[in-house]
Amino acid sequence: MTTATNPLERLRLSIGEMLFEKVAGPEADAARDRIHLTPGPRWFPPASPIGRVHADASMFVGGLRALLLQSLHPLAMAGVAGHSGYRGDPWGRLERTATFLATTTFGTADDAQAMVDRVRAVHERVRGKTPDGRPYRAGDPHLLTWVHAAEADSFLAAHQRFGERPLTAEEADEYVAQAARVARALGAVVVPETVAELRATIDAYRPELEASTAALDTAGFLLREPPLPRAARPPYALLVAGAVSTLPVWARDALDVDTRFRRLLGGPAGALATRAVRWGMGTSERTRAYPRAGDPETSPR
Repeated sequence: MTTATNPLERLRLSIGEMLFEKVAGPEADAARDRIHLTPGPRWFPPASPIGRVHADASMFVGGLRALLLQSLHPLAMAGVAGHSGYRGDPWGRLERTATFLATTTFGTADDAQAMVDRVRAVHERVRGKTPDGRPYRAGDPHLLTWVHAAEADSFLAAHQRFGERPLTAEEADEYVAQAARVARALGAVVVPETVAELRATIDAYRPELEASTAALDTAGFLLREPPLPRAARPPYALLVAGAVSTLPVWARDALDVDTRFRRLLGGPAGALATRAVRWGMGTSERTRAYPRAGDPETSPR
């Protein structure tokens, strides 16, 4: 509940609460408490690169970019379109993804492994065929590597462009190596460990990528039909512009997501939107009630 008397502070608290609940779901407070305050060893040290990246407001831009980039693999996209319910339950999918990232990044080692085990069990049930008859399964190590690479590349690109504290070259390599730990736990086998390897991995998948009907539908849904009230759409458009501006040119062209505004002002728009998210989330009563993710003074050791 927002208790501030200053109108500007009330606005900031309201924005922070709304964003936190949208991302973390109706049990957001309990989830944050469990993830950050449960004692025990973690997979990653406090304030390490993966914690800095995954705790930053730039993840809102990075998450959109990752969904767009991932959609270009027709086998991965077939699994999403057929099993994820991204149109019927987009906020549920966002909540599940955010909870997975938070648990594996900041939760105890036991909770992180339990989360990975649950996701692997779901992956075993996600299988089928593309519209042109090609078989797919979510647990395929080759597809897992693509999904992981698209996410790591997107989160890092957004952080380096819009993050509060961009990583050094050495820290960026460490981020990729830390993210690889999670990908291997999920069942990926050949996983990039450095930024150079990450870029090479993305390039290696390009012959397999295409703007399928499902990919174009996803892009249209994310960019033009977001499940948001009308008042929230202008700021969301700034996040979209930032996400599109960080995509490789070949991906923007394939998905046909470039506009004059995104091309010319996507960077400033993304920066403005990220600062607005940081402003709201950083002053939310919920984010003050629990440790800031990755904060060395408060994160469990």
